[in-house]
Amino acid sequence: MTYNLNYFQFNEFSILINWPENIDENILQDIINYKNNIENNYFKQKVEAISAYNSLLIVYNNTIDNINDRFNELKALYYSENTVKNTNPLIWKIPVCYDAKFGIDLEQFSKEKKLSKTNVISLHSDPVYTVYFIGFLPGFLYLGGLSDKLFLDRKITPNLNVKKGSVAIGGQQTGIYPQDSPGGWHVIGNSPIQLFNANNTQPCVIKPGDKVKFIPVAKQEYDEILDLVNNSNYQLKPFSTNA
Repeated sequence: MTYNLNYFQFNEFSILINWPENIDENILQDIINYKNNIENNYFKQKVEAISAYNSLLIVYNNTIDNINDRFNELKALYYSENTVKNTNPLIWKIPVCYDAKFGIDLEQFSKEKKLSKTNVISLHSDPVYTVYFIGFLPGFLYLGGLSDKLFLDRKITPNLNVKKGSVAIGGQQTGIYPQDSPGGWHVIGNSPIQLFNANNTQPCVIKPGDKVKFIPVAKQEYDEILDLVNNSNYQLKPFSTNA
């Protein structure tokens, strides 16, 4: 399936490509395939392709001299037959502790949604989420697939210090804060794993198109995993969705 894409010059070094404004897995797969195709064909140049829900930003290593030539190159790549397919997405099982110590907004969230805390935890941990893109903070996963029963607008007044590992809900999305940060999402738990490490060859092993499954754990198991993480003895292991 192909889409009617819109191409714009974003600045003197980059081009922005837009898809229809829907959060949709078919659009996500099309963006990933196009991104792979661009990176595969521009491997001799330093070209960075940055994806979001409905867009792809192409950043060149030099000034764009002829924008129409660049547009035509990109359009040809989109319709080419040698598109590199993302054939093996991975599923990552991420432990989350919903204990009151971590889920600082869980009680209030439950009241606003007229659900028990147990129901909130169940509704949040049951789905298999799709990673649409990574942004806001290095390693911050934007996940699609949250139950509509848990949709809740962001806080009117953001928290100035959301703790690293906080699992939170904002609007129609859920995610994990990879580091201490201000944030306006409702914090309902915490994960002990480290999603981003700048010292690693691959700082964030999870990529767009992958899947995420939250696994509820008790406080004791959380502490045990955190101890392993702090001593570099914990490895997050993926599973193939094709298995």
